[in-house]
Amino acid sequence: MTKLQDLFEKNAQWAERIKSEDPDFFSKLSNQQNPDYLWIGCADSRVPANEIVDLMPGELFVHRNVANVVLHTDLNCLSVIQYAVDVLQVEHIMVVGHYGCGGVAAALQNQQLGVIDLWIRNIRDIYYNNRDHIDSLSTQQARVDRLCELNVMQQVQQVSRTNVVQNAWARGQKLTVHGWIYGVGDGLLKDLIEPITGVEQIPEQYRVLKITPAK
Repeated sequence: MTKLQDLFEKNAQWAERIKSEDPDFFSKLSNQQNPDYLWIGCADSRVPANEIVDLMPGELFVHRNVANVVLHTDLNCLSVIQYAVDVLQVEHIMVVGHYGCGGVAAALQNQQLGVIDLWIRNIRDIYYNNRDHIDSLSTQQARVDRLCELNVMQQVQQVSRTNVVQNAWARGQKLTVHGWIYGVGDGLLKDLIEPITGVEQIPEQYRVLKITPAK
């Protein structure tokens, strides 16, 4: 059996196991998705979103990319945020990084790496703005892990500064943005910052004009 055939076998076994636990699971799932959460995480294969928080399919809306970056020029990520907030009406957005992130580690390297350089440029900016603090740490692993934390904090700000999120707050929608980090070595999540629940927690220069919803 090839590796790909093995995946089909595992899929069939998984589907049978789910149906044995809840015969109507897939019929209910096919009719709607109603998650309360949007997870913006890293594409690292060691960080599977649903498994980490023990949620079933349909309970967690997920967007993943290298180093859990939120760019205001990334239409993919912004479209996911808009769909999650405006259509699915999620109540929580979690930006979730992880210790030992390869994308973050690459941002600390003073060399050309390829296309990834364009993607991690803003992580390099985070390092530059915090270089005295990061460089004072005793080991390279400590420096990478601290930049992983600072990157999550910055991406939380990026999410909170989007028109989609601020317009949701303006119309009274309940929405909270969180910054978490995951330990690959112990499987545990850590909350890094106070959640952001409204525009008053955002610097004034990043607040967008209130848009009154059409009646």
